[in-house]
Amino acid sequence: MKIQVLGTGCAKCKQLTANAEKAVAALGLAACVEKVEDLREIMKLGVMTTPALAVDGVVRSSGKVLSPEAIGELLRR
Repeated sequence: MKIQVLGTGCAKCKQLTANAEKAVAALGLAACVEKVEDLREIMKLGVMTTPALAVDGVVRSSGKVLSPEAIGELLRR
């Protein structure tokens, strides 16, 4: 599983990255959390508001910082 945090490096993006890492650890998943800061890559995924979270190339959330619990719910689906 590939989890991407899309954002330019703001505090909210860093918090979403930390929350995603906590969710992955809590669930014991074999997943990598990747930070994407390149605007062209972010735009390719159709994201207009950051931070955003994509799972296996599909944007699941944008414009908010999800809690580790909320990310866990997304990953269980």
